[in-house]
Amino acid sequence: TMKFVILALFVAGAYGCGLPTYPPTITRVVGGDDVREHSWPWQVSLQYKSSSTFRHTCGGTLISNQWVLTAAHCISSRNTYQVYLGKHNLKISNEAGSIAISPAKIVVHEQWDPYRIRNDIALIKLSMPVLFTDTITAACLPDSGHILPHGAPCYVTGWGRLSTGGPIADILQQALLPVVGHSTCTKPDWWGSLVTSNMICAGGDGDLASCNGDSGGPLNCQNPDGSWDVHGVVSFGSSMGCNYPKKPSVFTRVSAYMSWINKVKSFDKSSFENQLSVLRMPRKLKPYYAFFTRNVA
Repeated sequence: TMKFVILALFVAGAYGCGLPTYPPTITRVVGGDDVREHSWPWQVSLQYKSSSTFRHTCGGTLISNQWVLTAAHCISSRNTYQVYLGKHNLKISNEAGSIAISPAKIVVHEQWDPYRIRNDIALIKLSMPVLFTDTITAACLPDSGHILPHGAPCYVTGWGRLSTGGPIADILQQALLPVVGHSTCTKPDWWGSLVTSNMICAGGDGDLASCNGDSGGPLNCQNPDGSWDVHGVVSFGSSMGCNYPKKPSVFTRVSAYMSWINKVKSFDKSSFENQLSVLRMPRKLKPYYAFFTRNVA
C-alpha cells in the first residue's frame, strides 16, 4: 500500500501550476510567433454562440480545475458562452487534447467601469471540473501585491490580430512584451492618468507587436523556479494601432485582485453571490471588442 500512496502523490503532483509538459519556445525576438503546440496549457478560448456556431471572442486563463480568469469587457449578458481548453488551432473543431465546457456562472467585478476601463476582470466557473492533462493545466497566480520590475520579460499569448486591423490568427500566438514601470507608463505623453496602480503596462516601444494578445488573455511571466504566473489580463491598447510608441498594452494587474479572486472562489456556495454582479453588464457596452480593433483610418 505504501507504494500505491507514493505513486498516487506523484500522479497528483504531476501537473503543478504554471509548468507545461511542453515548455514554450522562449525567444527574445520582437514580434509575434506561432507557439509551440500546447506550451501554454492554461490559455483558453472564450467563444460565444452566433446562430448555430461558436465564435472566438476573447482569451482567458485557467487558474484552477474549475475557474477561468478573463476580462470584464469580454462578457455580455446577451451571449451564450463556451470555454475551450487545450486549443492550439481555432480552425480545427475536434482538436486532440481539447475540450469545450459551458460556464456554470460568470462573475464580473462589481466595480467594473467600462468608461474608464477600471476593474476589467471577471471569473468564469466551469460547469464541471476539468482533468489536468499534457494539454490542459492551470497557471500559477502571483502573490498579492507583487509588482514586476521595469523590463521584466513577459509573454502575451492569444489568437490576436496578426497586424493592425488584420485577421485574427488561427494558431495561438506569443509575443515578448517587457514590462513598462508604472512611473513611465503614467507619464503624460504615455498613458497618463488612464493607467491606475491596478494595471500593468508592457511593450509599446514602437517595435513590439502587441497585437498578438486577445482581450482577457494572460500576460505570462516566469518565476525563478521555472513556473509561470499570470500577472496580467489583457485589457486595452491604443486605437492608433498595435505598435504605437509610448502606448504599451495595458493589463489588469492580477496581484491587485488576489483577495477578490479568493473571495469569489471561497464564497462560491454562500449568499455572497447576491452582492456580486453575476453577468451584470452596462447597456452601452458592445458584447465584446477584440484587442486592438479600434483603429483609426
